[in-house]
Amino acid sequence: MKTRRFERSTLGAMLAGLGLTVLVTSTPYLDRSLLADHIRSGYPTYSDARIDSAVGAYLILLTVIGALGVLAWLGSAWAVKAGKRWARPAATTLFVLGTGLGLTLLLTNDASGDTGLAPVLGWAGMAPSLAGLVAVALLWRGARDGRTMGHDNYARLG
Repeated sequence: MKTRRFERSTLGAMLAGLGLTVLVTSTPYLDRSLLADHIRSGYPTYSDARIDSAVGAYLILLTVIGALGVLAWLGSAWAVKAGKRWARPAATTLFVLGTGLGLTLLLTNDASGDTGLAPVLGWAGMAPSLAGLVAVALLWRGARDGRTMGHDNYARLG
């Protein structure tokens, strides 16, 4: 019973991270002015066409990052559900990479001296990392407590 609750909790955190990733990835499409206004404030001499081009470049970059995030969440959830012995270290590695990328987007300054990405989008981009932290903590807590992941023999393998 504890194993199923553990698995549901871990998968629930991963699905929350997946949902947050989709939401954060779609946000700039719902309100392009978040990016456009930020670029315009950093580069007031840019023409509308140049701002539109920069917004388009950001949308492509953020979409690729979001798609990779979706694949990472799905792959991690599958590995946990399937009881793969490499699920914990893989999920931890993906968490570190995703959080590092999120912090890079949040904190990196561009040539204007301001952050390249609008701060509201940068902070929103950190939300999936919170779900990742919960998922990784649950995974390693389960390892410490000897709980299985998907298969009864996982504790012996993990």
